[in-house]
Amino acid sequence: MTDLKQVISQRFSDALTRAFGSEGAQVDPLVRQAQDARFGDFQANAAMSLGKKLGRKPRDVAQAIVAELHLDDICSKVEVAGPGFVNLTLNDRFVSSAVEALARDERLGITPAVSPQTVVIDYSSPNVAKEMHVGHLRSSVIGDSLARVLEQLGHRVLRHNHLGDWGTQFGMLIEHLVAPPDGGGIDDVGLEHELRDLNRFYREAKARFDADPDFAERARQRVVALQAGDATTLAWWQRLVVVSKRHFNAVYDKLGVSLRDEHIVGESHYNAMLGQVVLELAPVTRVDDGAMCAFVPGFEGPDGTPTPLIIRKSDGGYGYGATDLAAVRERATVLGASRLIYVVDARQSAHFAQVFWVATQAGWLGPLARAEHVKFGTILGPDNKPFKTRSGDTVRLMDLLVEAEDRAARIVEEKNAGFPPAEKAAIAHVVGIGAVKYADLCNDRIKDYVFDWDRMMAMDGNTAPYLQYAYARIQSIFRKAGIEDRRAYLIDATLRLETPEERVLALRLLGLEPVIRAVGDDLEPHQLCRYLFELAAAFSAFFNACPVLSAQSTELRISRLLLCEVTARTLKLGLGLLGIEVLERM
Repeated sequence: MTDLKQVISQRFSDALTRAFGSEGAQVDPLVRQAQDARFGDFQANAAMSLGKKLGRKPRDVAQAIVAELHLDDICSKVEVAGPGFVNLTLNDRFVSSAVEALARDERLGITPAVSPQTVVIDYSSPNVAKEMHVGHLRSSVIGDSLARVLEQLGHRVLRHNHLGDWGTQFGMLIEHLVAPPDGGGIDDVGLEHELRDLNRFYREAKARFDADPDFAERARQRVVALQAGDATTLAWWQRLVVVSKRHFNAVYDKLGVSLRDEHIVGESHYNAMLGQVVLELAPVTRVDDGAMCAFVPGFEGPDGTPTPLIIRKSDGGYGYGATDLAAVRERATVLGASRLIYVVDARQSAHFAQVFWVATQAGWLGPLARAEHVKFGTILGPDNKPFKTRSGDTVRLMDLLVEAEDRAARIVEEKNAGFPPAEKAAIAHVVGIGAVKYADLCNDRIKDYVFDWDRMMAMDGNTAPYLQYAYARIQSIFRKAGIEDRRAYLIDATLRLETPEERVLALRLLGLEPVIRAVGDDLEPHQLCRYLFELAAAFSAFFNACPVLSAQSTELRISRLLLCEVTARTLKLGLGLLGIEVLERM
């Protein structure tokens, strides 16, 4: 019973029904955590709205609710305050028992979903033959965190990395490989060298396409050959894909993202399905200027002209609207997903609104399958413009991650020069990458945020290093205590709440399950970040006010070690769900 708000809300709903019948049953209890400890732990404000509805004084309504409220097993005090607030103070023994139960539970109170869903989550999605850049960071880390949270909640999660690996640009890229500008040929060794800098390779091919009409025509014909399944062209295309995947995997390994080759479901995967998609979409589309289009209500240009979603172009080719619709169709009708999650830049909101509307009209989405666009804002530089290098180029994601490790390494060298070199390198990796990921995830995803090295690497405030240090400090306590088997040492521990700091920390620990469920529902990782920061702050206050190893009695020492242990496990689990590692010392 760790979701206290849910339990209390249900008790209030029952009391409202008993006190006011059907009118009371329709009222939201409006239970929330108290902002000021002087007013208890929770507060319910239903009497305000119900009193107005019934034409009675809210305070009288609140007293009638309390008269029917059964909370003796949870609360030590229930009182009506002010014009009609109901303030609740939890029973210390109840709080202690709940934390003791967490200590015995390997899942820390997070029970798997009773009816698990199949969830497809589409994230990262870089383009073949292009290096990943800072613009891929948000989709990769937000999507990966959501996948971890939903798995923790017991759902079947299918990760889909929707690579941009098909389309007209591949005619240009392949022709550049087949007929390089120097007229020579490229063997496998040369290919590896040529593609080592994917960005440069793409720029060179694009420059030839724009400047050389003969090359451009050959590139267009190469697209035709690719789509027709020409063996030679497909072999070159596959080489592009293989080299690109090697780059993507290096970035994912460095970033600590759980995407692997088996999660790749690129645009090419849907190519053979597009004909059937067109047939099934016939009732909701029409031909306009030779193109097959879907006209979605509410989407118009500046002049009021309807803006269509193009399914098939006038030349018979398909755009990414068709590919995205094919993906919805397969995920909902073949894979049986009841929840389709797209972690994609907010600038694609209009596109996905159109795709989801068309898919609903086609019958692929509906009561049994819903799609959600998890939109996010832009990473900004110090000038509040999209983050770029000093020269104005796009920031390569790998370069960013290497710099994060380098910056963390300098801090480690300054603070822990005596650590072995391998351990210093390991700490620099965990701290540097964790700092970058947490700085992204702790922000409300829909908002832009400024990329600030100093802020994200800080050892205080709402940062990964602050949370990682809180965990490491707890590990240090147990090392000093010489306790190796913590589970056995604390198996029969009784929690004693003798100070306000102990009580606050205990209550924070009971907040893990509801926040995980909220992230699973709302798909907003920053809620988990906020919870972990508040937990670490509560632990810091406890640590400063309450001696642990030098506690006045053995019973109190064990009680405080129990709080430390559950806090450490909660921090490790929470950070793990964000895709961030912890350290035993730092």
